[in-house]
Amino acid sequence: MSLKIGRNEPCWCGSGRKYKTCHEAFDGRIAWLKSQGHKVPSRAIIKTPQQIAGIRESAKINIAVLDYVAENIRAGMSTEEIDRMVYEKTTAMGGIPAPLHYEGFPKSVCTSVNEQVCHGIPSEADILREGDIVNVDVSTNLDGYYSDSSRMFMIGEVSEEKRRLVQVTKECVEIGLKEVKPWGFLGDMGQAVHDHAYENGYTVVREIGGHGIGLEFHEEPWVGYNSKRGQEMVMAPGMIFTIEPMVNMGGAAIYVDSENDWTVYTEDGMPSAQWEIQVLVTDDGAEIISY
Repeated sequence: MSLKIGRNEPCWCGSGRKYKTCHEAFDGRIAWLKSQGHKVPSRAIIKTPQQIAGIRESAKINIAVLDYVAENIRAGMSTEEIDRMVYEKTTAMGGIPAPLHYEGFPKSVCTSVNEQVCHGIPSEADILREGDIVNVDVSTNLDGYYSDSSRMFMIGEVSEEKRRLVQVTKECVEIGLKEVKPWGFLGDMGQAVHDHAYENGYTVVREIGGHGIGLEFHEEPWVGYNSKRGQEMVMAPGMIFTIEPMVNMGGAAIYVDSENDWTVYTEDGMPSAQWEIQVLVTDDGAEIISY
């Protein structure tokens, strides 16, 4: 099927505007960047106004669920209780927990405690204790539109070392967000995240990163945080992806639980932290969709 559109025909993005006043200049810039050897997004990655509206509605649920967790999380609670809260709140608002049964994942949310890097599986046996840090990673499907974000929670009195790790990891996300600009590169954001983590004595997980999201749970592009400025995919208006560095107090090496084939741990047993936001690239910067 030809991708060529007449200048006076409706734009491919579904805006209803003529192509010449909507995405013609955009497509020209994409073609030029591709000719210069840069990795550019396909039209499938660029979200239409209607799709963005649907993703925003999904994100309202995702944010509300994390707010609900924040209000109720406490020492003595099992991670299974967090899973129940997420399922009940998500479904009460009309959504579906995206992790549930995704590639065989058995629960509605990921709960990763202390040295667990990500993909922790909620369990009645895992009890949150004073001094723990835990990442709660919530993802929502509403009418086929996906949202995804996570937050760190500090349980009771937490050591200064863990508190600092959680804070610096949040700063990494904030610093990375400042680098999300139309026609920049994902590597601009990735290096900013990497540099801040390492300047503070931490490391960043290499094998696992962020991802495009919106019409599927995980889409292109893959988003790493050990990248270089001027490299990786061009960030074009209409792209939606997550910023979610996993920052380790010790070394960057990780391993996957051999029994459940999901939960990722730091190899040295040191704590890890992660914050995640979902970001839309706009014509003049970035908009946080979910947090």
